[in-house]
Amino acid sequence: MYDYFSKRRNDLRFLLKKSTPFNLFHGKKHYFCAMISAFATQLESWYETFGRDLPWRRTRDPYLIMLSEFILQQTQICQGTDYYLRFAERFPTAESLAEASEEEVMLLWQGLGYYSRARHLHAAAKLVSEAGFFPQDYGFARALPGVGDYTAAAIMSFAFGEPYAVLDGNVQRVLARHFGIGEPVDTGQGKKLLRALADEMLDRQHPALYNQAIMDFGALQCKPTSPDCVTCPLADTCQALREHTVDKLPVKAKRTAVRDRYFTYIYTRSADGQTLLCRRGSCDIWQGLFEFPLIESEKPLDMAEVKREVRKFVFDADLESLSLIARDVRHQLTHQRLHTDFYCLTLPHAASKNGQWIKESDLDRYAFPRLLEKLLSLLGAEGNLCG
Repeated sequence: MYDYFSKRRNDLRFLLKKSTPFNLFHGKKHYFCAMISAFATQLESWYETFGRDLPWRRTRDPYLIMLSEFILQQTQICQGTDYYLRFAERFPTAESLAEASEEEVMLLWQGLGYYSRARHLHAAAKLVSEAGFFPQDYGFARALPGVGDYTAAAIMSFAFGEPYAVLDGNVQRVLARHFGIGEPVDTGQGKKLLRALADEMLDRQHPALYNQAIMDFGALQCKPTSPDCVTCPLADTCQALREHTVDKLPVKAKRTAVRDRYFTYIYTRSADGQTLLCRRGSCDIWQGLFEFPLIESEKPLDMAEVKREVRKFVFDADLESLSLIARDVRHQLTHQRLHTDFYCLTLPHAASKNGQWIKESDLDRYAFPRLLEKLLSLLGAEGNLCG
């Protein structure tokens, strides 16, 4: 541990010497040192009054803490809390989750998105189960599938009280603004600087308290937009407030382009109440989840184009029952924007060139992407809009 933190401190000293804000502080060492010494105390005092009471903060069980962190990756707390409670009730231990089937895990995860998290969580639980317990070892936690620096630090500090600093988006924002860090946070240099700074500012006597405090402070007080600087307990030492750059920090060097994709889903059913399902493959969104027959195109399709495509996956049949349910239903992913048309097709009997037929009454046994839940809600539980 000494080598780890010594390296971080050396990184911090080297990088800050190249930083303009540090040069401003360099001539006022007493001010800079005072700011560091008060930082943790002020955050923890704020947290005692305004911190959120969250269910995973009431446990020191490393498995349950890991569970919460997986769920909260790319998910807001207001949505993730219910999922955490359901998972914790159904799978209270790593062993119980490890013994579950992937289908059962994915079904319980349905609606959260970013389904690779569920697979990684399942795999991590199996490794913890094989170990017999969750070791108090940062290296073990960091090596688990789907666990990065942030999640490993969260598990070690919250479960074991180990002095590892978390560094998520909220923490980055607080540190970048307070210390006036103009280095882009999405570059190698910026990440290295903020990681070293996060480790330097950590309250090593109370790492769990400090980590929870700075994350909540970024989420509730030092928000991305319209932060409450008037009542901020760190206002006197905030470099961004002093330099009128609060709305400009943190800096990001690049933005990932959003890709538009055009989907046409065909809810295909038979007259005797069966529906056709396909399972998504790997190397794309929603890996392993179920869906209805899909046509992906470079642009929206008209009815004639849809009929031509449908004939590729159903045996020769009268397509007069093909009907449009909804057009251009939009679904936003991190770097993709889906434009989706929903159709319904009723066949006299179950017949197709691919996929599997199931009873419509069994649909709730299968895990679907959230977008497909919208289609099901439009169709009704029994597909009654298909006529």
